[in-house]
Amino acid sequence: MRAKKSFGQHFLTNEDIARRIADALVVEGSQAKVLEVGPGKGMLTKYLLEKDFELKVVEADNDMVDYLHENFTQLHGRVIAGDFLKLDLQTIFPGHQFYLIGNFPYNISSQIVFKMVEFRTLVPQLVGMFQKDMAERIIAKPGGKDYGVISVLTQGFYDGKYLFSVGSGNFNPPPKVLSGVIRLTRREEKLGCDEALFRRVVKQAFSQRRKMLRNTLKPFFDNPAVFEEDFFRLRPEVLSVADFVDLTNRIASA
Repeated sequence: MRAKKSFGQHFLTNEDIARRIADALVVEGSQAKVLEVGPGKGMLTKYLLEKDFELKVVEADNDMVDYLHENFTQLHGRVIAGDFLKLDLQTIFPGHQFYLIGNFPYNISSQIVFKMVEFRTLVPQLVGMFQKDMAERIIAKPGGKDYGVISVLTQGFYDGKYLFSVGSGNFNPPPKVLSGVIRLTRREEKLGCDEALFRRVVKQAFSQRRKMLRNTLKPFFDNPAVFEEDFFRLRPEVLSVADFVDLTNRIASA
């Protein structure tokens, strides 16, 4: 079973790392519902099956779906053949929340995070392996080059923690980049502003990240006098999530 470039496949070969990823999921209660994205040949799956989880897996590669059926009989009826990004997540465990985990295909990893945020009422936690620079961007704090749209839009709803790095020699075929495992845990408090407008403001502010806010946010204000304030001389990379919430509320009331 060779890895396919079209699916962004790099099969994890290190048993210890697979176990550490499985152990990183912090669930509440017994029989927690867990969805693994992109199980491939089941390196992580077998450690998830050892736990007291109701596990389902979603796999887009039909060859891997056949492999899972042949080698993991305990997954009978729990393998979803399809693209995670096209799934209606409300149908996976109808009426229930579930935890998200996976050694995510790097070519769609950011889209997986954005979909989780969209369906955040269903997903209290994610544990995933990403390309290291993507993992760092997701949990980055204000003021650095890694901080951007995905940082703000994720951290508006989830608290992130970088768990550990994984070298390329732990995969077959080895990727050309380092990998990183992170955990995202849903924040229970509300965002505190109009969420759709918040997304628009964040994306517009970072559309030209090296420019000051007074240049990028012009579409949101009719009165150009507001841009004389010192705040609008800042660049988006120094604003915290709370700053973006306050800015969104100001725009909403303008």
